[in-house]
Amino acid sequence: MKIAIMQPYFLPYLGYFQLIAAVDQFVVYDTIQFTKKGWINRNQMLRNNSAVMFSLPIKKGSDYADVVDRQLADDFDPKALLNQITGAYRKAPQFAATMPLVEAILQYRSANLFDFIHHSLRRCCAHLNIETSVRVSSEVEQGAPQWQGRDRVIDLCQRLGGGTYVNPPGGRALYAAQDFRQHGLGLQFIQPHLRSYPQFDGAFVPSLSILDVLMFTTVDHITGALLKDYDLAD
Repeated sequence: MKIAIMQPYFLPYLGYFQLIAAVDQFVVYDTIQFTKKGWINRNQMLRNNSAVMFSLPIKKGSDYADVVDRQLADDFDPKALLNQITGAYRKAPQFAATMPLVEAILQYRSANLFDFIHHSLRRCCAHLNIETSVRVSSEVEQGAPQWQGRDRVIDLCQRLGGGTYVNPPGGRALYAAQDFRQHGLGLQFIQPHLRSYPQFDGAFVPSLSILDVLMFTTVDHITGALLKDYDLAD
């Protein structure tokens, strides 16, 4: 059984969903430190043929608080973000097919950052017909984590009865196969192939939010081709 474990990200890029689709169980960290200016609560969309940032505003809090302990700002206005997305993509070919998903995500009634992002991930997976089980780290660990870094990854895999841990390419600098073999686990890395697809009239802008892929590409093509367009290597 293949397992992947990742931080939560709001409407992440296609490669994140390729990773989910490539494994049997996907674990999303809730008890992990929130990082400012990272990608947990923000991403990029296409507007006027350029990448522009969109984000979930966060209440002020401790720099050391976990994602699950952070809250959305009181002045977060889902309608304002919805209007930004509408303005950027109203002429995209899959706009009408995608907006019900966007509305369901943005209108979700929770002020908890992790809950809001977790819900968005699950809705996207359902929309893309990804059947991988999405788990929450604290539920698997049954409380606060006892380990950090590689040891936490190994512990989570063992708790779930995993056989192979799958990580993005950046993990090659962090993880060594022998460390996993000592615990009866395999280690693989996914290499996404993020090929271009038709956007508007400008040059292709890569690695935007899954939102961009959905606006320009049919779900059938995403599930039948794009989600499978990756390699797994030791």
